[in-house]
Amino acid sequence: MTADLKNLRFFVDENILGVGKSLAIARDDAIHTGHPLIPEVPVGTLDTDWIPAVAARNLVVISRDKAIRTKPAEIALLRAHDLRIFWIAGKKDRGTWGNLVLLVRRWEEIESIVANRGPGPWFMAMGETRISEFAVQ
Repeated sequence: MTADLKNLRFFVDENILGVGKSLAIARDDAIHTGHPLIPEVPVGTLDTDWIPAVAARNLVVISRDKAIRTKPAEIALLRAHDLRIFWIAGKKDRGTWGNLVLLVRRWEEIESIVANRGPGPWFMAMGETRISEFAVQ
């Protein structure tokens, strides 16, 4: 599958770029940092720069970045731009394959949350057994 502008729904952060590339190949609604359909977010773009760009496209973010939920500048941008985030939680690094497996296992729940939760800002922590809302400081 090839993503196109009219179908875009999900953006995968650079911190799990392998997952993002895999999803972009498998789905026509997912892109990642460095993807040609989001030229304003090349690899190496700072969080404070990609958050507004991704929010302007109304994309749901998938990330593994622990700091995005604790840094004041990122939290302010998350709120200001009504960003919706699924954060792959946990202390253990699963690697690309483990993160991809987790996402695929949880995909129906992700779709349901996106459909029923409404606009952001919201931040969901995705673990092995469930997805739960995570309060950002």
